[in-house]
Amino acid sequence: MCMYAMHFLNDVHTSEDLVQECFMSYWERFLNISGNPSGFPASPKQYLFAMVRNRCIDLIRKESGKDSSVNLSEAERFAADEESVDMSFLEARMWTAIDSLPEKRRKIFLMAKRDGMKYEEIAEVLNISVNTVRNQMAKALDAVKSGNGKVLSYVLIFF
Repeated sequence: MCMYAMHFLNDVHTSEDLVQECFMSYWERFLNISGNPSGFPASPKQYLFAMVRNRCIDLIRKESGKDSSVNLSEAERFAADEESVDMSFLEARMWTAIDSLPEKRRKIFLMAKRDGMKYEEIAEVLNISVNTVRNQMAKALDAVKSGNGKVLSYVLIFF
């Protein structure tokens, strides 16, 4: 949900705070009522995403008079797109998969994919052989692929 909010707000801390506020509001409204969840939404996931979307748009509107880095019409178009929620899930899963890699493998993977470095350049910077870089990249891609094929496809498109 934080990734979803990031697409609206372009600010990590504001996105995290907003999502936390949404979870707290959800908790107070539906789950903390003497253990009796009355009027519980049929799809909590959809409810929470709608809550995050609406609060992001409210925040953008509120700050539209200030120097806002987000265009409201762009945010509203993103909010109307059903694929945006799925993309946010894949993006979050992608970063989880990357973060779970061993430190050196993650560094090699990010240098290659995020920074666009060639294997020879990575080998030179890290003082390792090009074959080691190839092997680590293959292992990184296998690890991401074993988590979920869709995540691997997204990784390859994202980078």
